[in-house]
Amino acid sequence: MPDNIKLQILPTGTMHADLTWLLLDPSRVMASRAEKNRPAHWVGVPTHCVFIDHPEGKLLWDAGVPRDWETRWAPTGLQEYFPVDEVTEDQWLDSRLEQLGYEPHDIDHLVLSHLHFDHAGQADLWNDAPRTRVICSKDEYEGAFGFEGYNLGAHVKNDYARLNFETVEGDTEILPGVTLLQTPGHTWGTMSLQVDLPDSGTMIFTSDAVYRSESYGPPSVGAGVVYDSRKWFASVEKIRSIAERTNATVVFGHDEEQITQLKVTPAFYS
Repeated sequence: MPDNIKLQILPTGTMHADLTWLLLDPSRVMASRAEKNRPAHWVGVPTHCVFIDHPEGKLLWDAGVPRDWETRWAPTGLQEYFPVDEVTEDQWLDSRLEQLGYEPHDIDHLVLSHLHFDHAGQADLWNDAPRTRVICSKDEYEGAFGFEGYNLGAHVKNDYARLNFETVEGDTEILPGVTLLQTPGHTWGTMSLQVDLPDSGTMIFTSDAVYRSESYGPPSVGAGVVYDSRKWFASVEKIRSIAERTNATVVFGHDEEQITQLKVTPAFYS
């Protein structure tokens, strides 16, 4: 692997939502008849992107939530269930790029784990950045463009409709030491990101293949937003197998406790 990779985690704002969307654990989120008036368990749902400064190019993993989330999501109704109500000006992705000293066209590879509105929300920054390779899985591309209308659940076409995509199939080493893992189930073609770092070791960014530490287990615990539960469970076990083999640090997609324990920008892993 190259000996001079630098990786930064970029927090991009926190949504809040009922935990049931993220975790189907009956002991925690499903009320019994005696508890039918128990309030919903409302939790933080942090979002993040990953920036990799690699000797063979600059790579950005995911594109965060959009600044105009409330109006952009209004036709879906989901702005009432996932409000981006904890975000500072410096956390929006365009601000993060400015902090790094880059503009969208400076990014060589924009890889989208999947095309939900909290992972591709500011992907439209690359609508007019022709030198940037925009990459998602083939199955995700076909699903995300395979419906009529404004949205299908959390897939909002305006986020990604003008992008010029390249697609990948199977696990793909996109740069030396940087591998895209096919981990479907949450959506048609959700991917995870494996980065093998010389000093920090292997890191696996699960995106929504695994929302939280409780989802990972063992045993793995299903989520409320899953396209194919069988594939989702298989993907969790695939991640676990790779993590155990490589002694990897596994970074979950939306874990409000874990994000406070990680090094985030301007700190970095190498």
